[in-house]
Amino acid sequence: MRTLKLTLSYDGTDFVGWQRQEVGRSIQGEIERALGEIEGRPVTVHGAGRTDAGVHALGQVASVRLAHRIETDALVRALNTKLPVAIRVWQVAEAKDRFHARFGAKRKSYRYQIETGAIADPFLCRYAWRVTDRLDVDRMRMAAVALTGERDFAAFQAAGASAASTVRTVHSLTVEPHGPTSPLKTPGLTITVTGDGFLRHMVRIIAGTLVDAGAGRREAGDMAGVLASRDRSRAGPTAPPQGLFLVSVIYA
Repeated sequence: MRTLKLTLSYDGTDFVGWQRQEVGRSIQGEIERALGEIEGRPVTVHGAGRTDAGVHALGQVASVRLAHRIETDALVRALNTKLPVAIRVWQVAEAKDRFHARFGAKRKSYRYQIETGAIADPFLCRYAWRVTDRLDVDRMRMAAVALTGERDFAAFQAAGASAASTVRTVHSLTVEPHGPTSPLKTPGLTITVTGDGFLRHMVRIIAGTLVDAGAGRREAGDMAGVLASRDRSRAGPTAPPQGLFLVSVIYA
């Protein structure tokens, strides 16, 4: 048996998320199906991040144990032949036996895309949250500062979630305006966050809270109070899934 590390991208629009579900198509399920056809038996794939329904990935990482001796380059070609076009494997590499995509990850980076054009862009509706409010980037950046470092993010966890610990470290959190991103030249913002791990919906709640600050619906300086409250109702709304991308996973 050998351990393989897969790096892949996907458009999550038409899937129930990364994790295999009893009903609906999942990214994990599609990859396991394709690998199982090659291996000749059922296999289990572990992903670095359990992205939700509608969430995308540019650099998801997965690990799997296979007995088949197929060359890694040939496996990339075989998988992409068997997978739906919305899922592409970019690289397969030999890994140490104990490598685990989820438990071995040291940092993850996510990007959240916001569209701010006056007219909804049909080319971005699957990949960005359209916000019609006028957003003050400086206010959003001010609010973001308080969310960096080691913090208790209980207020930024999905209601009903039950993580063993809600303490996480956000290494960086940036808000940057960007120019045209589609043929219609729609303006927008990109929120990028890198951390040692994330609670369920944490990045989307951060995005929703920063948008509230940028729109003037909350004070940019009240983030410390929201964190201290550990109360989900004190943070902003959960931003919709289509704007979120898992960008990269770091292991060293």
